[in-house]
Amino acid sequence: MTDPCDLTAVEARRLIGAKRLAPSELLESCIARIEAIDHAVNAIPARDFARARLAAKAADDAVAMGRDLPPLHGLPIGIKDLEETGGLVTTHGSPIFRNYIPAEDERIVAAARAAGAIVIGKTNTPEFGAGANTRNAVYGVTVNPFDVEKSAAGSSGGSAVALATGMAPICTGSDTGGSLRNPAAFSGIVGFRPSPGLVPSDKRGIGWTPLPVLGPMARTVADTCLLLGSIASDDTSDPLAYSIDGAAVRTPGGFYPPAEIDLSRLRVAFTPDFGFAPVEKHISEVFAEKTGLFRHMFARAEDATPDCSGTDEAFEVLRALTFLGSHVDKVRDRPNDVGPNVRANVEEGLRYSALDVARAMTAQTQIFRRWQSFFRHHDVIVTPTMTISPRSWRELYPAEIDGKPTRTYFHWLAMAYAVTIVGHPAVSLPVGLDRNGMPFGLQIVGPRGGDAKVLAVAHALEKLLAGDSRTARPVPDLTRLKAARPIREAEGFLGFD
Repeated sequence: MTDPCDLTAVEARRLIGAKRLAPSELLESCIARIEAIDHAVNAIPARDFARARLAAKAADDAVAMGRDLPPLHGLPIGIKDLEETGGLVTTHGSPIFRNYIPAEDERIVAAARAAGAIVIGKTNTPEFGAGANTRNAVYGVTVNPFDVEKSAAGSSGGSAVALATGMAPICTGSDTGGSLRNPAAFSGIVGFRPSPGLVPSDKRGIGWTPLPVLGPMARTVADTCLLLGSIASDDTSDPLAYSIDGAAVRTPGGFYPPAEIDLSRLRVAFTPDFGFAPVEKHISEVFAEKTGLFRHMFARAEDATPDCSGTDEAFEVLRALTFLGSHVDKVRDRPNDVGPNVRANVEEGLRYSALDVARAMTAQTQIFRRWQSFFRHHDVIVTPTMTISPRSWRELYPAEIDGKPTRTYFHWLAMAYAVTIVGHPAVSLPVGLDRNGMPFGLQIVGPRGGDAKVLAVAHALEKLLAGDSRTARPVPDLTRLKAARPIREAEGFLGFD
């Protein structure tokens, strides 16, 4: 019999609405899974069980009284520890905020609660989301549920691991250099980077930059769409959530259920590396094997990529700019409480001139325009999500790939930030395992503003591939995790590096 915590969000919500599953029953199942598994992976280090139980009891009562139920009614949700949650410690993975308890929810959390979700706890993240290895000096490391010696990636690593192990049916995340997509790929779940402004942020330091976005994570595309429909809006707190006066652009609920799409009518470009990313030979070969199983389903499938020349340089400058805006004072005033990734970004940013920034923004615009020309002839692009198979969590970042040195601590995320720099929507879809027995993620990139389209394609592929063990979503061995030693006992567990 399936434990309630292992149900999809869509199925759990259907059963709640049909009075066949009580929200309190679902919550207790999630809590039991956390208590049985989390010692091995450290995904949800800050928990809010007492308030969650009160919320679940109120959700039970609403069902019993026959009230109209909101779309996420009774669904437990994990909140990434970068997102402020009223009354619950929000550390940002930093000792500076070790004891910080916000007075109120930030917008994405408030929207999820308003839609009926029940906050179960905070999911782990690297310090201020810097880097794609979920480690920090407050809560320690979050490890991969398929191999606890391997990285869970990041920065939404806690959310991805919580989903993969059934601790919560939906979670929030955020993404600059792939922080929704990278951990989704490493843990075998779905992570969606929406178009900038689709999920409004009232906390982004530089409100006009399209690089960092908030978004949903779940185990299936439909579950991801269910959460997205509740957190997307035209909220005026975010300058990128602009709209036409009096006309709704981002309609709440407009993304669920995912649209049906005919794969046989699509023109699809396949690229293992966007022409520039340092992709491991193993990953390129697995990508060819996986996509070879379904390329014939499309109207046209060709090996092609938009011209991404200058992406590395532009992203490095613009990323550093966002870190300067948010963290330069911390590095100057409390250098001993700031980790190496944040310091590296701030120090790099301080070396750039206004001319460097102008050139990076000009290059970004040129890359964007080349992408628009490319999408006149293609509906979606399909790539590997990550450049490598998961490595040891003790490795702060890959200094080399196939013997070749990486440019920066985030160069190995190039498959993700190639998309970030142009602001297109992208989703990471789990597609079986690689040759190392670790989850493999397929990135599907849509056209400008094509959020619903890329989710529809992912949904159709998910259904197509689910029946084949080579391409179905993998599931970690929970029995092995229950028996594993606490990860906190591992040498190097606590710290930035």
